[in-house]
Amino acid sequence: MYIPPFFKIEDAQLMYEVISEFSFATLISQHNGMPFATHLPLFLDDTNSLLYGHFARANSHWKDIVGQPVLAIFHGPHSYISSSWYETKDAVPTWNYVTVHAYGEIKLMEDADEIKASLHTLIDKYELPTTSYSIEDVDDKYLAGLNKGIIPFKLQITKLEGKAKLSQNHPKERQQLVIDSLRTRGDDVDTRIANYMENDTFTKK
Repeated sequence: MYIPPFFKIEDAQLMYEVISEFSFATLISQHNGMPFATHLPLFLDDTNSLLYGHFARANSHWKDIVGQPVLAIFHGPHSYISSSWYETKDAVPTWNYVTVHAYGEIKLMEDADEIKASLHTLIDKYELPTTSYSIEDVDDKYLAGLNKGIIPFKLQITKLEGKAKLSQNHPKERQQLVIDSLRTRGDDVDTRIANYMENDTFTKK
């Protein structure tokens, strides 16, 4: 990924936080001689630098993914930045965004207890406090049948790249104009980008 120095996220923990919060990933590898992508949720074990997930068995992406480099892209929030917000007309629009790329290799999982634990963790991550679904309540025979339709895996992270393009290449006064305009626009994502800019989230740690 192209990362100018002032946009680079240096802190691995900050990148892990992006992965954990925006964990619906785009997983890319070579498949049948062509780049191929699968969109799927992943959960992070940051202690061991592992990502866990599963393919649908019918998705042939998994059949040749072992033994090759894999890229998982985590898309954080992003917002259009209008140059009309600036103090000058000698400028062009741009886009502010946060993203993390995780590189590594995939191992297909076969241990039944490890698979069950990974599914349990993934479901618990996304269940809301107002819901009460638990995989523990599912009949073992029914669950065994469902498991036949998936290919669980873990991805050992070997390299992380993080980019937070948040107008750091502009003067502070102009950055404040962008922050104010994003807040005026009022969208939740715009507000998130404004907060990142205002709090210097990706450079202060």
